[in-house]
Amino acid sequence: PVAAPPVAAPPVAAAPATPTAPAAPAAVGPRELPTLPEGPAGARFEAATTGLASKRPNFTQQARSTVFLDAATGDLAVRDRVVRLDLGTRTPGEILDAVLATAPGTERIYITTGAPWHDGAERYSTLKDAVAAWLNTPSERWTTAVGSGRDKLAGHFVHQRQPVGRYAPATAPDSGSTEIRSMGEWFDPDGADVVTCRQAFTLLWQALRRHWDDAVLMGSPSQTGRDLWSRTVPTTGKWAGGYPVLSEELRGLLHATGGQGRTELILPPRVPDRLPALVEYDRTFAYAKHLWKSPVGTPRRITAQAFAAMTEQEQTKALMSCSHWNVRVTVPPGWNHVGLLPAPVTGDRAWIYPSEPGTTFTTWAGGAEVHLALSNHIAPWRIEVLDGLLFEDGKPLDEWGKRLKSAWADLTSLSRAHADERRRTAAYLASRAVRSVLLFGLGGFAQRPRLVSGTTPVGEALPAGVEILGQDETVVTWQRQAGFSRDPYAHPEWAAYVWSGARAALLDMKYRQGKEVIGHAGALHAKPGTVVYFGTDGIALTERQPWPYRGEPGDYLLKGHLTGPVEHPTTQEQYLTLRGLGRAELTHTGADQ
Repeated sequence: PVAAPPVAAPPVAAAPATPTAPAAPAAVGPRELPTLPEGPAGARFEAATTGLASKRPNFTQQARSTVFLDAATGDLAVRDRVVRLDLGTRTPGEILDAVLATAPGTERIYITTGAPWHDGAERYSTLKDAVAAWLNTPSERWTTAVGSGRDKLAGHFVHQRQPVGRYAPATAPDSGSTEIRSMGEWFDPDGADVVTCRQAFTLLWQALRRHWDDAVLMGSPSQTGRDLWSRTVPTTGKWAGGYPVLSEELRGLLHATGGQGRTELILPPRVPDRLPALVEYDRTFAYAKHLWKSPVGTPRRITAQAFAAMTEQEQTKALMSCSHWNVRVTVPPGWNHVGLLPAPVTGDRAWIYPSEPGTTFTTWAGGAEVHLALSNHIAPWRIEVLDGLLFEDGKPLDEWGKRLKSAWADLTSLSRAHADERRRTAAYLASRAVRSVLLFGLGGFAQRPRLVSGTTPVGEALPAGVEILGQDETVVTWQRQAGFSRDPYAHPEWAAYVWSGARAALLDMKYRQGKEVIGHAGALHAKPGTVVYFGTDGIALTERQPWPYRGEPGDYLLKGHLTGPVEHPTTQEQYLTLRGLGRAELTHTGADQ
């Protein structure tokens, strides 16, 4: 598309209209976002945290003794054999006793299927309460691990579907710990047995080892991803001493204003009440496409006056660089397509995407999204820059991303070509695990304020500021926010920049051959009124699109096709049900309907 000149200085003349929420039930009202203060307080938003930088580690990770357990059948994959265990009533203590009697020294147990933490869930008001109660089942032989040494975390992690239980022998709590974790952190086993899951982990380690000679699979893909990234920190050049961690004030601003994936259900009358079809496209390994450039160092503040004083060429360059902007946005007259920029609201959704002509709102957005709003091929939006943060363009994630993409490509190829069905399945699951390493590793850089969980005996005073997660006869389980830690790998500017680029690519993604643009895909290249749903790295429409699929990161893959007419879903749950039916239909009929 031909870039339209950025509009910066003059205030919007038209009276602002009330933002129209595409899916109003979850939107309570506008939410005010933080702004950059003036004077000395504002200087903290252009600074780094003293004495904190992301450096290459000077130690080698230690591998943990790991087994794979089907909690439904009791099958345990340990090394090259499978043993059937009696798990009793499947409490944590009984699982630990059974596993360690067969495989002494085990430090990590992955539950592949069976989800014992959901046993008796009907007795609790929420699934989280049920999980917390299961994690804290009393045991004479086991106690909650308190943590020690590098990379060991204390206490349990309460999650509805992927909890982490950390246990130590009650008689010798300092002698070592064992974790019980969900295989779902890495990939959905989808019926794969414990042997296949173990093979997937072996293939994953082998694929990563070809690119990192010290690669170790840690407890979660997030931990693994961040550890692997740390081993790509340059040893020469400008950043050989490590990448500086931004000030706590700036990290807080990015946390509040840098949203993640776009999730939006578009309702009638913007789409038909009865859909002629529901066609799902999913971007393959989407975030891997957006790692080639990222912000480095501390940013330079660009005020409204400074932006207005730039030439058109300088404005475009600033928007196309690694940047984060506070803007006032007006949807242009006659606009009849989807919204382009996120507007903050209260409630669970946090962000909506106004599209009603004349709607005005104030928000923060990455340069990629702001530039797209100004230069899209349909109609330029009115953008008034109020403030901005302009970073130096760098490549802190590029090497990490290239290695992960290569490992993913190797495993994807193996999953299609290997003669043995079990091996093909294991390779496919391993490729999904690489995706998780990148996805959750990137999320780990966002470094949200920490959530700390713990337990307190019933009757004792609870720590200040806690949220109670559950309670049984003996203990109260709680969690609380603990603010930002002095994490040397906290880089929300990287996560925010990649997420912004991925949101823009849902609207307009370019197909390139070398440097030449040879095609486009994304919501703005579909007819108005055909886009039904945005879901982080995929979209659903009412008709097929002529978007080529080359199997490369970022490409749009046809994932589902549900033949209509279909009643328009009114909730995300209804949409997910229809999406499942569409995937099943496409699998049954084949891609060439």
